[in-house]
Amino acid sequence: MTTSAPLPDPRPPRHLRPEITGMLDTFREPAILLGLDYRIIAANQAYRRTYGDGQPLQERHCYEVSHHYRVPCDQAGENCPLKASLHEGTAQRVLHLHHTPRGDEHVDVELFPIRGDDGEIHYFVEVMHQARSASARVDGEQGMIGRSAPFNRMLALIQRVAPRRTTVLLLGESGTGKELAARAVHDASERAGGPFVPVDCSGLTETLFESELFGHEKGAFTGAQYRKTGLVESARGGTLFLDEVGDIPLDLQVKLLRLLETNTFRRVGGVEPQKADFRLVCATHRDLRSMIREGTFREDLYYRISAFPVHLPSLRERHDDIPLLADHLLRRLDPEVEFELSDEAAACLAAYEFPGNIRELRNILERASVLSDDGVIRPAHLPPECACSGGGELPPGQDDAILPLEEAEARYLRWAVARFPGERRELAQRLGISERSLYRKLQQLEQR
Repeated sequence: MTTSAPLPDPRPPRHLRPEITGMLDTFREPAILLGLDYRIIAANQAYRRTYGDGQPLQERHCYEVSHHYRVPCDQAGENCPLKASLHEGTAQRVLHLHHTPRGDEHVDVELFPIRGDDGEIHYFVEVMHQARSASARVDGEQGMIGRSAPFNRMLALIQRVAPRRTTVLLLGESGTGKELAARAVHDASERAGGPFVPVDCSGLTETLFESELFGHEKGAFTGAQYRKTGLVESARGGTLFLDEVGDIPLDLQVKLLRLLETNTFRRVGGVEPQKADFRLVCATHRDLRSMIREGTFREDLYYRISAFPVHLPSLRERHDDIPLLADHLLRRLDPEVEFELSDEAAACLAAYEFPGNIRELRNILERASVLSDDGVIRPAHLPPECACSGGGELPPGQDDAILPLEEAEARYLRWAVARFPGERRELAQRLGISERSLYRKLQQLEQR
């Protein structure tokens, strides 16, 4: 009969080698040393400054400090890098929402196991990288706003690919914020100090494509009275963002492919090849694979630009974020007026599908702000397409807007989680359920 080897003692030893705790000070970002039982053994100055609340950090659980949870992340419906590392024995990386004195922030967590002389894992080093291109708060200055699970999955991919030179293809419906996502890739890259040059490919005619993209020499054609710098040249040292790349006419796609394969171009009317130096990010709302089958998009160009596809969720996929986005957009409408979204209007927006996504939400709120006399947005101020407009009565022909009970509960729970500013246990009390039941329901929501 064989017996398994005993597990290492999860409690940290009384004395640690100085080099183990000293390594934390080599990180400029918040970093901690963890035991196998999730307890913080040591923290660097950046961590104490970011997460310190006046109480000692040592011997507290990491999930208590970062999330205000009473249980590890995996028991609260999130991915736990420590548990995954214990299981797989490898470094782990995950995007989390962490509590800080400034409010919730997106944090890209990297966790590294440290093994002892016996080959077993004894400690973990956890390093927190703040995702500065997105905010989980209304008062955030970042471009992208959100905290829902689909939004966080998208942001995690952006955080991973941004430091690399890999070409990124952003896929999503119109109005989902593809340019903001492209700028987030740029801002988190090594080229952040260079230019970010967006190009609306749907607005480029065949006659202007080469001139706009590559520039032209003086006298290259009638009306070319001076040499023009093209957008590719303007993006030197930075990022070139080709928005709606699926709208480029087929006969012009070969010119783009040649640019990407040779990293050179010629100005219209020019002879000397010019060296291109940019990081490429593309975006489209079209199904490029279907276009390939139809013969309207080159297969070789598709494989050249689709090295790292990122799906941008539609607003109906991230209903949890609607109250947060609405509050953020209302604050930006008029700096002299403080608009407020009533609970009834918030419920109406949560039940709407938003075919125009965030762009449509902004337009709806701008219209509602014009109709509101006291700064409070009510259902009557919303357009007819919102099912609850008109004081809560369904507009004619909208009887099918009555939702199944399970879906109604799911939407209400998403709305409540996004709107409630306190801790989850307080929210559970307000909802009249146990904290464990709330966690279970949130896990079910993420799996929907």
